[in-house]
Amino acid sequence: MSRWAAHLVALALVTSLLTLSPSAAAGPAHRGSTLRLDPQVLEADGIRTTYAVVGPSAAIPLLLINGTGSPMSQWDPALLAALSRNRRVIVYDYPGLGASAPMTGRLTFDRLAMHAAAMIDGLEYAQADVLGWSMGGFVAQRLAVRFPERVHALILAGTNPGGPRTVLGPEWVQEEDSDADATARGYVLTNYPPGRRDRGWAFIHRVNAAIDEGHFPPDRVPAATYDAMVAAEDPWLASSANLSALQSLSMPVLVITGTQDVVTPPENSRTIAAAIPGARLRLIPHAGHSFLFQEPRPTAHAIEAFLS
Repeated sequence: MSRWAAHLVALALVTSLLTLSPSAAAGPAHRGSTLRLDPQVLEADGIRTTYAVVGPSAAIPLLLINGTGSPMSQWDPALLAALSRNRRVIVYDYPGLGASAPMTGRLTFDRLAMHAAAMIDGLEYAQADVLGWSMGGFVAQRLAVRFPERVHALILAGTNPGGPRTVLGPEWVQEEDSDADATARGYVLTNYPPGRRDRGWAFIHRVNAAIDEGHFPPDRVPAATYDAMVAAEDPWLASSANLSALQSLSMPVLVITGTQDVVTPPENSRTIAAAIPGARLRLIPHAGHSFLFQEPRPTAHAIEAFLS
């Protein structure tokens, strides 16, 4: 399986019958960023976990929690460069992805939240600002609910609250969520709206260039870990417990997504923001599910403004 086939399976994205030429859409070749992810290792919740830190020292770092099956090497170099300009940013490989050891037993979002809390402890921070994107938003919600003392501020990006009030994307998107043959073309067509799909190909080139040039570590997405993450979504969607628990949150919360997200429609962000006292809702115009990578600098600016 190619790097981007593996990545797109991990993102639970889809293959489309529409025709879009990668070479035509990508434009000229993109050189990688000078930003580097230098992997380090710590024990978190008994799991050997690989992480990387970029940006200046800070009392409160920003912890990024990625989407389904996505290791740290699949964050956008442009986004990381913008976010780390004035603050410490931490990225890591989920258990069983990248160079991190697997989690024994059944994988749940609560267990991934406990692991994230252990990451914060292991790095000797009292608190962290936390951004969770897509499935990472599930983990971030559970982290904030179960370990509120660890979360200084919370950013929920392109995610849903779980339970029957969750609004799912089109049926064909759902049916292809676990397709092992998902492609880069499917990713671009589902994650970026018409007129912005060249930015999806640009993101792919930025990540691949960073890996090829040795600035990012190789990505590794074992099928067993991906399948376990997809399986964890069934109980998440079956229970309203998480949505109810969001009412207890008291830290500052930003809920942010693209107005044209068809993977996790914006109705989910409205539901989350309405459930959390004082939460701010920000919709990025003309942006899809991967708005963080479609509009990396404007989005980083919005996040920085919120955290500041």
